Amino acid sequence: MSNRSETPVTVIGLGLMGQALAAAFLKAGHPTTVWNRTAAKADQLVSEGASLAPSIAAALKASPLTVLCVTDYEAVHALLGASDVELDGTTLVNLTSGDSAQAREAASWAERRGARYLDGALMAIPPVIGTADAVILHSGPRADFEAHEPALEALGTLTYLGADPGLASLYDVAGLAMMWSVLNAWLQGTALLRTAGVDAVTYAPFARLMAAGVADWLPGYAEQIDKGSFPAEVAALETDARSMAHLIEESEAAGVNAELPKLFKAMADRAIAAGHGGEQYPVLIEEFAKPSTD
Repeated sequence: MSNRSETPVTVIGLGLMGQALAAAFLKAGHPTTVWNRTAAKADQLVSEGASLAPSIAAALKASPLTVLCVTDYEAVHALLGASDVELDGTTLVNLTSGDSAQAREAASWAERRGARYLDGALMAIPPVIGTADAVILHSGPRADFEAHEPALEALGTLTYLGADPGLASLYDVAGLAMMWSVLNAWLQGTALLRTAGVDAVTYAPFARLMAAGVADWLPGYAEQIDKGSFPAEVAALETDARSMAHLIEESEAAGVNAELPKLFKAMADRAIAAGHGGEQYPVLIEEFAKPSTD
């Protein structure tokens, strides 16, 4: 492995996240070249030791490793697709947000141009980049990841997911599904309890315990999903559906929005109608695996 301080890195895209990425490389001792369509965004980084490239082509030539963090994949193609841009021999690490299909297409496109390509997802906000709290997902060829892992570790805690370049994007959106589901469930409960004069600060510790307890169920439930067998070891789905009905009734009686619990129950009712009422909750994976009807 090469010494971090001897590994040149280029960062293309200097929004708040791109600036944080470049700053982390600089702090770790990397010679860092930057480029942004609006050059003034590089001023602070240049004052800290970064080199501002006059063009995309020059930025790519400056380093064997280029990290991209731009608006979207369309911008990636627009910036790197110019006739004067040479990708042959470089490694691109694309941390631009997008979906798995875009990631796979970008990987093929870059490889046809002679580049090595890793896709990534930033599970972090700019202020924590460069610390262990910044979790960064990577997918693509393992050899390319391992070759640049020492440099990329300057950004945070790395997780390699596999050779499929679309995996980082899929994990990213799967994580967002968890985040919004937990937050929306907490808001549903908070709205209910406020009708009885209980404030959010009082409810939050109880909600946190509930969320942690549910998280403990996941490994066992995951085994059931992977086996395709859902014995009712704790409760049957039809029992859960009755509790969902209580939540709906309580919400409506309190004048609180009941759309979320109605969604829960609609999915459970479909599974029960399909003959799964005596099985355990994760049997609902069969409903989640189907395309939506609207």
